[in-house]
Amino acid sequence: MSNLKPSKLREQVFFLLFHIEFHSQEEMQEQIDLYFQNNATNALWQQELSDELGQEEEVRITLSELDQQLIKERIQKMMSKVPQIDQLLKEQITDWKLNRVGKVDLTILRLATYEILFDEAVPTRVAINEAVELAKRFGTDNSSKFVNGVLAKIASLASEA
Repeated sequence: MSNLKPSKLREQVFFLLFHIEFHSQEEMQEQIDLYFQNNATNALWQQELSDELGQEEEVRITLSELDQQLIKERIQKMMSKVPQIDQLLKEQITDWKLNRVGKVDLTILRLATYEILFDEAVPTRVAINEAVELAKRFGTDNSSKFVNGVLAKIASLASEA
């Protein structure tokens, strides 16, 4: 059983999925391996804002073998669907070309669209809520509204199918 909450696993998938903007499909396996070899104990460091202290503090997340396997499997499944997901996003984001959408927002949209369309274990409303939270945390001031709007369209299409 995973030692991380689903939202933390999703966040790790988000971090890895972000890499596909900068690496070819062939390079991604190496990037995945490097991601998990961050240090000898397979620990990852990430910055989180501390509400109590009002400053950034480091939080160590140790991924179990199971966590790593779950993340790897999810990334590989998602990567195979990126062309299909991107086509759908192009159709829904009518005012922008996909290459003009911020990389963080695009990564969040890809992740949530995958969950809405292809991951039956994730309810649509959970996928949207989690995406909005990622957008608030890692995106710009307008990211959460943008992500929510696009995903509402995709959810509507998915429910019609």
